[in-house]
Amino acid sequence: MLAQLTLSQTLPATPSATHLLVLLPKAKALPKDLPHGALLKAVLARRDMKAEELAKSPVSANAENGALVAWGMLDFEKDTFAQQVQVRKALQLLLGENPRSIGIVVLGDEAQRRRAAELAVYGAWVNGAPLPVHKKKDERKPLQKIELFGFTDRKIFAPLKAQAEGNLLCRELTVLPPNELTPGMYRERIKKLAQQHGWQHEEFDMKKLRKMGAGAFVAVAQGSDPEDAAIVHLTYKHPRAKQTVALVGKGICFDTGGHNLKPSRYMHNMHEDMNGSAVALGILLAATQNKLAVNLDCWLALAQNHISPKAYKQNDIVTALNGTTIEIIHTDAEGRMVLADTLTLAARAKPGLMIDFATLTGSMATALGARYSGVLGNRDELVQRAVNVSKQSGERLCAFPLDEDYEAGLESKVADIKQCAQAGEADHILAARFLKRFIDDVPWLHIDLSSSRCEEGLGIVASDVTGFGVAWGLGMLSGS
Repeated sequence: MLAQLTLSQTLPATPSATHLLVLLPKAKALPKDLPHGALLKAVLARRDMKAEELAKSPVSANAENGALVAWGMLDFEKDTFAQQVQVRKALQLLLGENPRSIGIVVLGDEAQRRRAAELAVYGAWVNGAPLPVHKKKDERKPLQKIELFGFTDRKIFAPLKAQAEGNLLCRELTVLPPNELTPGMYRERIKKLAQQHGWQHEEFDMKKLRKMGAGAFVAVAQGSDPEDAAIVHLTYKHPRAKQTVALVGKGICFDTGGHNLKPSRYMHNMHEDMNGSAVALGILLAATQNKLAVNLDCWLALAQNHISPKAYKQNDIVTALNGTTIEIIHTDAEGRMVLADTLTLAARAKPGLMIDFATLTGSMATALGARYSGVLGNRDELVQRAVNVSKQSGERLCAFPLDEDYEAGLESKVADIKQCAQAGEADHILAARFLKRFIDDVPWLHIDLSSSRCEEGLGIVASDVTGFGVAWGLGMLSGS
C-alpha cells in the first residue's frame, strides 16, 4: 500500500510534518521565502558551503520543534537521471529514519514545481515502502502519508502511482528468497494477480510443453524436482487499443549454472535471475492501472537451472519449438534456452512489437557495469526509440550491434545453431543473435538487464534491487 498523498498550495506557518523536504531550483542565492531559511544559512555557514552546492550535496538539520528538515537543489539543465539522483539523495536524509509521514515543499516557477513534485512524490512512493526481509525484529515502518506543498494538480500523480506500484511489485518479487519463489510458488502468485486485476491467464506446464515440442525450455527445466516449471501467458486488453505488444520475461527462479556449476561468488543472488519476468509483470500491472490503450500479451518463462541426473549437459542436441536444433555448449547459458521457446510462442500471435527482458549475460555487465542496461533489436529505428525513451525515463540503455557477421560464432557442425560460443567474447551480442532465430521477424527489442541490481541504488531508487525497466517499458508503451 503506497503512502496517501495530500496537496496544498502553500506551507502553513507552523508545518506539522516531523520530516520536511524542501526542493528549490539551482541558484547562487537562496530565495527569501525559503522554509527554515535561517537554519539552512547557518548549516551552510558551518559547512562552508555555497548555496548552489546543494545541487550536489543536499543537507539536513533539526528545526527548533525537533522536525528534521532536508534541503536540496534541482538543476533543471541536467538530464532526468541526474535530477533523479539529486532528489533521491535529499529524500534519503529523511527516509533513513523511517518516518510515518513526510512533507515536501517545491519552489520555483510552475514548470519547475511540477517537475520537482513528480520526482519527489514518486521517489517517496518507491523508497517509502520497505522491501521484504526476514529479520526477527524489523524496525522499519512504511511511509503512510505524503503532504505536498506548492503544487496542486492532482491528475499528474495517478500514472506515477501506478508506475511506483509496478516498480515495487518487480522489486518485491525479485528479493524473495529462492525457497519462497520456486516456479510453482511463482505461478500461484501470478494466478492471484491475474484474478485480482482481470488478466486472462494460461499456463503451459512441462507435460504440455513436451507434447508441443518445446525442447529448448524442457532441456533446462527437466533437471528440477519437482517439475513445476511452466510458461505463463497473461493478457490485458483495451477496447481502444490499436496495437498489441508482447512482453517476454526470463523467470529463472534460481540458477546454479547446471553441470557447468557457478562458483559461489557468482551463484550468490541467483534467486534474482527471474528479474526479467518481474519487470514484465511490473509493466503489466502499471499499464493495467493506467488503463493504457494497448493490448498486452505477457509471456513468463518460469523455471530453475539445477543439477541432477536428468539435467541437460554439454553436447546435448535439443530441438526447439520452431524446429531449430541447438547444440548445447554451456549449461549456464540457460536463459536464452527458455526464452527461445517462449519467444516462439509470443511471435506466433504476430504482435506489433515484442520486448524481452532478461538478466541474460555476464558480458553485458562486464561491458556496462550496473548503471546501464543493454538493448539490441532487429529494427534500427526501434533501437533508437528505445534509447531516447531511456533518457526520458532515467532508466538508461546503451545500444549494441546485431550485425549478421556475428553469427559465425554460433555456427555448429552438428546442429542448426550453437547455444553460445565457448570463448565467451561478445556473448551479449551472440545471445541476441541466438534469440533472433525465434522471433519470426516480429519487430523486437531485447533488454539485457545488467542494471537490475546496483549497489546503493540507481536513479530515483535507493535499494540495491532497482526495478529497472518498468519506467522505461511504460514509456515505450505510452508511445505505442
